[in-house]
Amino acid sequence: MFDVALRRFVDPALIRMAGWIADTRISANMMTISGAGLALGAAFFVTQSNFAAALGFILLNRIFDGLDGAIARINGPTEFGGYLDTICDYVFYLSIPIAFGLMNSVNQMPALLLIASFTLTAVSFLAFAAIIARQTSDDGAHGPKAFIYSTGLMEGGETIAFFVLFCLFPGFFPTLAIVFAALCLLTVAQRFILAAKSFD
Repeated sequence: MFDVALRRFVDPALIRMAGWIADTRISANMMTISGAGLALGAAFFVTQSNFAAALGFILLNRIFDGLDGAIARINGPTEFGGYLDTICDYVFYLSIPIAFGLMNSVNQMPALLLIASFTLTAVSFLAFAAIIARQTSDDGAHGPKAFIYSTGLMEGGETIAFFVLFCLFPGFFPTLAIVFAALCLLTVAQRFILAAKSFD
């Protein structure tokens, strides 16, 4: 929901950093894979109840995730890069709730519900993108992307906000996860309505 607005504040710094990195041998794909490693590192620290380290790795993952796209736009994006970025994004999205579920049995059911809601959100997002791509072109509001983005209630910025809250208030994970899952399901419903209006 807030991703387009956040880009106006974040993109200038990312573009400057990407310009420096693009002059080295570090590719966008290397940044993407490194970001996935940071996500798994964050998940590991969650399982060890080291939430300060987990939070640091989560924030680093998001920086890497922004830089890979900025580097790709400088050096030339590739279809495989877009595919890899999506896969690694979901490594991040899934590893954190899984880690909280592993950390404490009380978290397991809320984590499972959150992962299920992520799955439905991903399907609604990717299916819409695949179909709308045959009908129209991207408006560019989310920046250059590998496929067309449909704005929803829960997007990247909101996900990061909840993941930060998980780390700051780990004892409230069950409640936060259920609220997050409910908002994700509202996003699925939002995209369902959009699809019903957009597709014959």
